[in-house]
Amino acid sequence: MLITRVSNSFLFLPSASSSPSCCKTLISPLLLNKRRLLSSLRPSPFSSSVYSSVSRRLGRRKSSMASDLATRASAQRLENVDELIDSVETFIFDCDGVIWKGDSLIDGVPETLDMLRSKGKRLVFVTNNSTKSRKQYGKKFETLGLSVSEDEIFASSFAAAAYLKSIDFPKDKKVYVIGEDGILKELELAGFQYLGGPEDGDKKIELKPGYLMEHDESVGAVVVGFDRYFNYYKVQYGTLCIRENPGCLFIATNRDAVTHLTDAQEWAGGGSMVGALHGSTQQEPLVVGKPSTFMMDYVSNKFGILKSQICMVGDRLDTDILFGQNGGCKTLLVLSGVTSLQMLQSPENSIQPDFYTSKVSDLVTLKAATV
Repeated sequence: MLITRVSNSFLFLPSASSSPSCCKTLISPLLLNKRRLLSSLRPSPFSSSVYSSVSRRLGRRKSSMASDLATRASAQRLENVDELIDSVETFIFDCDGVIWKGDSLIDGVPETLDMLRSKGKRLVFVTNNSTKSRKQYGKKFETLGLSVSEDEIFASSFAAAAYLKSIDFPKDKKVYVIGEDGILKELELAGFQYLGGPEDGDKKIELKPGYLMEHDESVGAVVVGFDRYFNYYKVQYGTLCIRENPGCLFIATNRDAVTHLTDAQEWAGGGSMVGALHGSTQQEPLVVGKPSTFMMDYVSNKFGILKSQICMVGDRLDTDILFGQNGGCKTLLVLSGVTSLQMLQSPENSIQPDFYTSKVSDLVTLKAATV
């Protein structure tokens, strides 16, 4: 992995020998504020020279990140709940595999959230799932019987739009979307022009001698997220924009390998869509979702939270836990989603959270057991 200093921030880029779990992320020193980070990491036609030069040097050397993680102490089973709760002001929760699976609420979640709120803790919900906007996620929480405000929800669909705003993406440029309605709604709320999305799901390419596929030359960014309507038309259109439009950004909401569409099994995640564009363009995407610290920096600045006073709760090692560690937070892994105890304790796993437990409701049940 290549670690390159850009101004006063760090841009982490994977080398050809990096493991699949290592993806390019925006990492900032803790003392830098969001504006300073974003202004120094603008990989756009409007200030793209640094980003381009860094990208050309992909694969030249390995990072020490893997060895640093390997030396991290093994995770402790959560036992002293009061100590953890008292040590932080804010709990950031992943959603899929932590709060719910598919459309089913995980047992004990309402009681856990109520207990934490009663102790004055701030609750924030961060998800890499870009299929819904924050408003739409608010309705899902409500449907599941949870009282969560829109301001407490941060989805990767919102992060994509927020990132474009942060770099002053020109309003005369367009965004091509490979993804679902959530991204479109957030782009619209942010005032950006867009095309693509679900309506391109039925489009097909009729290959015949001499056929040339046209594309919009005013597209300045391609945003790729989870897309149940993914097809070859979208791959080709996005590829043409990234390869032929000068300075066109390649933005990924996340690189999750799998997701929970139902509570019965795991399904191919947004990383499979991003991987297709990565393969066709041979370019690394800029990831705005976890484990990039972009959303962590955004939340920290919005609420004025010290990152050392945050506990990140998630079910994935390579996104949720790494997200918290990259941000300098305490981390709690729950085994109710993607990661099993066997995976956590595997010698091949170098990402160790501070604590692990079976599910979020253990914050209540373990606490009661000590009374």
